[in-house]
Amino acid sequence: MKKLIKKQVLIPILALAVLVGASSFKSDFFEIAKQIEIFTTLFKELNMNYVDETNPAELMDSAIKNMLGELDPYTQFLNEQDVESYKINNSGEYSGIGALVRSYENKLVIVEPYQGYAADKAGLKAGDEIIKIGETLVADFDDNAGELLKGANNSSVEVTFLRQGATKTATITREGVEVDAVPFYDMIDAKTGYIVLSRFNRKASKQTKLAMQDLKGQGAERLVLDLRGNPGGLLSEAINVTNLFVPKGELIVTTKSKVKKFNQEYRTKNKPEDEEIPLVVLVNGKSASASEIVSGGLQDLDRAVIVGARSFGKGLVQRPLKLTYGTQLKVTISRYYTPSGRCIQSLDYWNRDEEGNAVRNTKFNEFTTRNGRKVWDGGGVMPDVTIESLKTNSLIEALEANNIVFDFATKYFYDHDFGSVADFYFSSTDYNAFKAYVKEQNFSYQTKTEKVLEETINSDDALLGSEVQEKYKDLLLAVNRGKITALDTFQKEIQKNLEDEIITRYFYRDGLYKYYLDHDDAILTAKELLADSNKYSSILN
Repeated sequence: MKKLIKKQVLIPILALAVLVGASSFKSDFFEIAKQIEIFTTLFKELNMNYVDETNPAELMDSAIKNMLGELDPYTQFLNEQDVESYKINNSGEYSGIGALVRSYENKLVIVEPYQGYAADKAGLKAGDEIIKIGETLVADFDDNAGELLKGANNSSVEVTFLRQGATKTATITREGVEVDAVPFYDMIDAKTGYIVLSRFNRKASKQTKLAMQDLKGQGAERLVLDLRGNPGGLLSEAINVTNLFVPKGELIVTTKSKVKKFNQEYRTKNKPEDEEIPLVVLVNGKSASASEIVSGGLQDLDRAVIVGARSFGKGLVQRPLKLTYGTQLKVTISRYYTPSGRCIQSLDYWNRDEEGNAVRNTKFNEFTTRNGRKVWDGGGVMPDVTIESLKTNSLIEALEANNIVFDFATKYFYDHDFGSVADFYFSSTDYNAFKAYVKEQNFSYQTKTEKVLEETINSDDALLGSEVQEKYKDLLLAVNRGKITALDTFQKEIQKNLEDEIITRYFYRDGLYKYYLDHDDAILTAKELLADSNKYSSILN
């Protein structure tokens, strides 16, 4: 009799759950259909009746971008050209001029010509401003003019550019460009190997494995893996790279989503290349996404010592979803969690401040590694050993955002000459010249403290008398004076950025990495740490 009563009660409850679930789905479906119908009729009436001619494609593009702008910056609409670029980034191969280019409204700036490729062979340098491609003025081109530089192998394109105020032209013969995931590896000393992993395209794990094998053949008994500046890429390659150092079947990443099929566990599938070799992983504020999966996973499993500065903090996973007419939606589908269970997402895009900016996480939860070490979530991967020169702050970020370091490096390049990397030396006189250059550019930036003080001073709060107002103004002036001296306070951090940019101008990336082997703080610290097995083990245990 009791069993019968339970069944009679259970059936209505289940029916109610199904009814509520179906009702919720129908409610969402109706709301979506309703909003689409409203938008469709609005779009039609607007284009038919607006006083001036409208461009339906531009209007729709603007509407889509504004809608997605309410979400996180990684959820993006990809037109046909964007889809091709996305494929190129993942494959690591394309046809073009072989240069990193920054796009502006009226020009394209060469950020870095790749050594030995078309732009380099044609004589283009970092800092060159392309104003005309073929017969097309960049300023008159509505879309991304950088697409005009791409084209079939052996096809030519003439570019007109400005260099140090002079107008020049060059004919570039396009060619196939291979973007290596591992652009450099070498021995730091007789027993320590060094590998730079700059991106997680489809070549990442294969090239890292080959580099490991070669270095071990040269006598490497310990290893430094450099992920600084690596923005991420393919999740599968992050798993495969981690797998080079940990056993088969190890949990590396868990993804959690509101869509059940996106809730997955990712484990290593292969035999490791070497699960015993002592390992240091280098990270900084530009190490993101897949870089954090590798560094966070190896940290949680106590397989490597992490050295550098706090990583970027991107714990969101995207997937491209096909739309009509060859377009795609790259949408954030889940958050990822490292083996210890932490999500290292730093910015909260769903809770914004008064200006609409994402709020940075300030409350961190504690987790433990396999050996019981404490680690935290919510703010990127925190290194086990911190390198001061790799830290960033609002001043350094503002210098980068305003291209002050980049533009000074361009000027420096044409004023100095070095025969080899070994000859390079950035003196105190050079740094003083940089400070003078900063002042010439009327460079300014606003700190959070300044913003609060200015808002207080400009408020009409009757409780603030004239005396208090004057005190606030004095404090604001003190902050301004502090900003000027900050160029000296953070000289080490700023000078590293300057040296990186300048050396690349003369000796390309290859020369920069060779310079690192003897001069870089993080590499020298890693080398010393790996040579001291007791200290290395004490950190992991």
